[in-house]
Amino acid sequence: MANMKVLLPQFGMGMQDAEIVRWLKAIGDHVEAGEPLVEVEAAKTTVEVPSPGSGTLTEILVGEGESADVRSHIATIAV
Repeated sequence: MANMKVLLPQFGMGMQDAEIVRWLKAIGDHVEAGEPLVEVEAAKTTVEVPSPGSGTLTEILVGEGESADVRSHIATIAV
């Protein structure tokens, strides 16, 4: 089984990091490509980040209330 990294996307040119507001899926949940996976807050705006692919969420690396840099690995999906 292959693993897919979920990376924190950059929503604006000046965005350098974002805070994880809420995970919409838990470890062990099945996710579909494009399905909302996590809510993040950047520049006082909350945005849903979609799943980059279909599979099972196996790892959450950045918890709620924690910050992550743009393009950093925040979760893993087994495909």
